[in-house]
Amino acid sequence: MPTGNGRNTKWKGSREAWLDAAFELLLESGVDSVRIQPLAKRLDVSRTSFYWFFKDREALLDALVERWREKNTQGLVRQTEAYAESITEAILNVFDCWLDPRLFDSQLEFAMRSWALQSEEVAREIDSADESRIEALARMFERFGFEPLAANVRGRTIYLTQIGYITMKTQEALEVRMRRIPAYVEIFTGQAPQARELQRFQARHGGAREVAT
Repeated sequence: MPTGNGRNTKWKGSREAWLDAAFELLLESGVDSVRIQPLAKRLDVSRTSFYWFFKDREALLDALVERWREKNTQGLVRQTEAYAESITEAILNVFDCWLDPRLFDSQLEFAMRSWALQSEEVAREIDSADESRIEALARMFERFGFEPLAANVRGRTIYLTQIGYITMKTQEALEVRMRRIPAYVEIFTGQAPQARELQRFQARHGGAREVAT
């Protein structure tokens, strides 16, 4: 076993490595596959090294939920709070989430919602996340002068539309999504986006080929 301050930690991995491997299994095969022995095999480390980082499997699953909460819920909330000069620009900031998995991971969202079908605790987490996300979207509309009820309905419409895309596992070519973006923005806000707003949005996402939602 390696020793010393500069020792190679491959023999036990790292907390982040265990979490990354757990997410891979969650996405590939669902929560039932997220178990210590398969993870150790995937990481090529000792099974007992798991306990350097987590008390038990439940602690690992709790960490998965926390990481999802930070990535998807906080990622979406941050986009609703991003600087924008108009509501249409603000909506395009939110749409960044649907095109950039670094901001919001749709595959992870699908996996979590599938997990929630088996776990009342995770289902409660999903309910809480849905409420927080819709509230953030409503606050964004209110910031641009929409009345609270209208802001809430518009926020719910945007959010439930996207969750529908995710649960249906819809896939769209980027060029198809980009053609639809201006109409989505106008339907959701009642205002057509400015050409310069669309150009900035398109420039942010011009490198992608396909949108999986």
